[in-house]
Amino acid sequence: MTSSSINIFRKLSQIIKNPKSDLKYTNKFTLLVSVVLSAQCTDVNVNNVTKDIYSKYNKPEDFVKLGQKKIEKLINRIGLFRNKAKSIYSLSKILVEKYKSKVPNDFTKLFSLPGVGRKTANVVLNEGFGKPTIAVDTHIFRVSNRTGIAPGKNPDQVEQNLYKVVPKKYLKDAHHLLLLHGRYTCKARTPNCKKCVIIKYCKFKEKVFV
Repeated sequence: MTSSSINIFRKLSQIIKNPKSDLKYTNKFTLLVSVVLSAQCTDVNVNNVTKDIYSKYNKPEDFVKLGQKKIEKLINRIGLFRNKAKSIYSLSKILVEKYKSKVPNDFTKLFSLPGVGRKTANVVLNEGFGKPTIAVDTHIFRVSNRTGIAPGKNPDQVEQNLYKVVPKKYLKDAHHLLLLHGRYTCKARTPNCKKCVIIKYCKFKEKVFV
């Protein structure tokens, strides 16, 4: 842990007062479903699709009763909807049969569910259970590499390096602080370097001050 990493998270926490997911959900199960749906899809699109679904279907039993084909029809505006419908139906069935319809508060159990990777499991543990986990998405991967705070060639490397440098005080919020900074400020094509509060610690060579 370095003084720059402490300052980066201190600065981000000062401007991002309530760091949390942009996904809309009603319980831990719908959070899990939304995170599965969000793969290669924007949170806005997921929210637009699920806003009319969760008022009617918000438990694993509901999705088991629907079946894969009906789930496909409900989410067909989302990319890769067939694969995601299959995963949602399968994980719902497992939750009903193996976990009494409860989303497990355990990384290994979550990771074993269909359609659930490291990122999804860590998001659910962080957002749903308040655990100090870090889920590396494209935004976090980009910010971690640009700033040099936790460089890595792949998400797993970045995740492990972040755990080494994030101050314990900010560990629970680190995921959302980095994600929201990447989504709204340190954007992929047009980073808003002029308004970046951690610019003095950034090692990105192609800064944009327009």
